[in-house]
Amino acid sequence: MWTTIALVALVTFVCKGIGPFAIGERELPAPLVRVVALLGSALLAALVVTSALAEGPELAVGAKTVGIGVASVLLWRRAHLVVVVVGAAAVTAALRAAGLS
Repeated sequence: MWTTIALVALVTFVCKGIGPFAIGERELPAPLVRVVALLGSALLAALVVTSALAEGPELAVGAKTVGIGVASVLLWRRAHLVVVVVGAAAVTAALRAAGLS
């Protein structure tokens, strides 16, 4: 197990070091800078969608998915974060109490 952890750490270190080594002191092109700036948001969105729709290897749409949908709408409408969390939790709990898993 420790060998695997060390190997993964080494590969991560090498991958992170390749970028600065390859680019050096040069500036990235403007279109690439704009893409890199959006990668964090895209990764977060992918993680949320995966968490909302996956139940192990299966596709699962249920109370959790509806709760995340409610949270998304509330965030889009610029609701306060406490309102978003309480609203999503309330909808999810109500659907689970009604028998939707």
